[in-house]
Amino acid sequence: MKIWMAILTCGALGAVPAQAQDLVFSDIHTEACLQEALGAGERHACIGASANQCMTNTPGGESTVGMGGCLERERSYWDGRLNDVYQQLLAQQGDDAAVTNNLRAMQRAWITYRDARCDYEYVQWEGGTGGGPALLACLMQTTGEQVLVLEQYLR
Repeated sequence: MKIWMAILTCGALGAVPAQAQDLVFSDIHTEACLQEALGAGERHACIGASANQCMTNTPGGESTVGMGGCLERERSYWDGRLNDVYQQLLAQQGDDAAVTNNLRAMQRAWITYRDARCDYEYVQWEGGTGGGPALLACLMQTTGEQVLVLEQYLR
């Protein structure tokens, strides 16, 4: 099992679910940033906008638990967008099996890369409490990056 799956499954982020109800999170900050962005570089800078606002506006948002909750909420936002754009791309391919198969292969390879990249980020913390938020920040960042890559293929 990947490190990040074990952490999320075993509850290594501890009080995040209890704290999550107190989070001041809204994806409107990321959405507004994306709408105002003029190019790919500016769109890339939008990843983390809502999590950052959440950490700033949530009492205790700078704590490990607060950061983890805010980062997880935005990671979930990007994961939903990723699923949507992936489904749109599959539908866009129609009966073109070669393109569809390559899209699936690319996405599977990306998942392997994401897991390895974020597992590496986590182990840099050597079991310290910053590992959870670092892991979630990596998952949020890489997922957001993949969304932006895939959206370029939408017609």
